[in-house]
Amino acid sequence: MKTDLIVVGGGILGLATAFLAHERGMTVQVIDRSERPVGSSIMNFGHACFTGQADAVMDTVWASREGWIRAAEATGLWAAQSGTFVPAMTEVELKVLEEFAQHRGEEQVRLVDSSHVAEGIGNSQLGALGGAFLPLDMRVNPREAAPRLAAWLEEKGVEFRWRHEVKEVAGGVVKTNRGDFLAERVICCPNFFLTQLFPGLADKYELRVCSLIMALIERPDHISPELAMFTGTSLARYDGFAAMPSVPLLREELGEREPGLVDCVANLMVTGIKEGLFVGDSHAYDLSPEPFMDQEIAELLIDRAGGYLGLAHPRVVQRWQGRYSDSPKTNLILEYPDDQTTVAVVTSGIGMTMSFGVADLALNERKAEGFAC
Repeated sequence: MKTDLIVVGGGILGLATAFLAHERGMTVQVIDRSERPVGSSIMNFGHACFTGQADAVMDTVWASREGWIRAAEATGLWAAQSGTFVPAMTEVELKVLEEFAQHRGEEQVRLVDSSHVAEGIGNSQLGALGGAFLPLDMRVNPREAAPRLAAWLEEKGVEFRWRHEVKEVAGGVVKTNRGDFLAERVICCPNFFLTQLFPGLADKYELRVCSLIMALIERPDHISPELAMFTGTSLARYDGFAAMPSVPLLREELGEREPGLVDCVANLMVTGIKEGLFVGDSHAYDLSPEPFMDQEIAELLIDRAGGYLGLAHPRVVQRWQGRYSDSPKTNLILEYPDDQTTVAVVTSGIGMTMSFGVADLALNERKAEGFAC
């Protein structure tokens, strides 16, 4: 049977694509090598950091935010429009936030005093000089969002073919280890398995795997399950913040004040769910990463996060190594190998954030403008 669309990949980008296609009345199949979503889509913070993205991609950002809101309303998945707190612990961090607030405006960035940011984080002894609140950022539970979305789509008639490993895609034909499938269009969202499915594209963009050290710690009752907190390392990492004039000075300061975090390419941040607090993360890049986690880095991240939260000895509930696609050339691969095939891979740590926006670009056969590194 020939469907309107086959989506290769049942991660959050593939599921967002299937959701938007279903909204448009298309018949859809989703094909994935696993038996349920178990990859990058459930390994992350579940933080939709819309505000921190580059100016050039903000149209896609807001399309993604609207997609998340519609998906949450339709499926009942938890999506908190609770914003992000960013404490400024130094004058330089505060200067970057002031520049960003002036650049983006109060609708996106609200400067707050030390007591407000301390209350938002749940640590009255924080000692920040001030901070910012990003009201348009959202939170989902990464362990719930993709599975809930997949289950809802299946209930609505989207056909899922789990445990089908895709071998080749071309001209509307998807060849798998369990047979061939036909569609008018195929959108491939293979994450770092792009190296197997379209090796030429992987080589073109120097695709690699980014490995992250992450943990779930016990959440005290006084800290909100909707918490999202960035730190100075986040200001130096996300493209929107990083474009501010004082960021070079911030990077220099971080190198002197937190050399351990800089050495492990940390984005120190915390987000909450009912079951605990996600803490992370470090970044390491490799074509074939080893599975081992550095205990010193893991402890450093927990220690520094605990300092922000006022937790002397956080109890670790779980540890894991997250993984996602990365490219030194672009944050998004959006290519069209033939008239019926689209390849979409988010190649940075913003896949959850950008999923519905990128899905919209792919369905409308747009180019990846503004995503170059």
